[in-house]
Amino acid sequence: MKFFLDTANLDELRKGAAWGIVDGVTTNPSLIAKEGKPLEEHIREICGIIDGDISAEVVATTSPEMIQEGRKLVKIHRNVVVKCPLTRDGIMATKALSSEGIRVNVTLCFSANQALIAAKAGAYIISPFVGRIDDISWTGMDLIRDIVQIYRNYGYKTQILAASLRGPTHVSQAALAGSHIATMPFKVLDMLFNHPLTDKGLEQFLKDWNKAFQPAPVGG
Repeated sequence: MKFFLDTANLDELRKGAAWGIVDGVTTNPSLIAKEGKPLEEHIREICGIIDGDISAEVVATTSPEMIQEGRKLVKIHRNVVVKCPLTRDGIMATKALSSEGIRVNVTLCFSANQALIAAKAGAYIISPFVGRIDDISWTGMDLIRDIVQIYRNYGYKTQILAASLRGPTHVSQAALAGSHIATMPFKVLDMLFNHPLTDKGLEQFLKDWNKAFQPAPVGG
């Protein structure tokens, strides 16, 4: 499974890149706005840190404007994936852009039927929002499993990106469900390293080493 960082913060991206396990980045207008830089400049900087798929979302709401904006976004860098919302206009834009060979990440997916529509429109990635479905007392991971089965049934090549992941358990559950990609905030990626037995084991190893190899006392 690929790991994407769901952030536009350059410091977080540099830290993640240093670990060597980050395969891509998802951004949205809210994340970009927090950084206070022009969109094109900021996306270009992100592409300079992470060599992988970088999703950049359109802000237009009509299909002609989305298509125009998508064409402009992909000119920023070869790794840019255009992100379109799962609306009627968004799907029309997805179909048009994908027909031109432009990769599209269809976002704000909350049902298997929506995921099926996106795949039929030629989406490169579909982004179901697991955590937000959990928030309304449904089981978000069931949606991942349903989409995996539907795509498998019909041989769709659209990659499933589990989004709105709130913690390490969501990440492992998405992997078990068969999601191709998990996108997460930096803090969640950082938490994947943690286990008390790892810390305890390392502490004991170092204690045993120092005990066995500490310098002999001088004099006496």
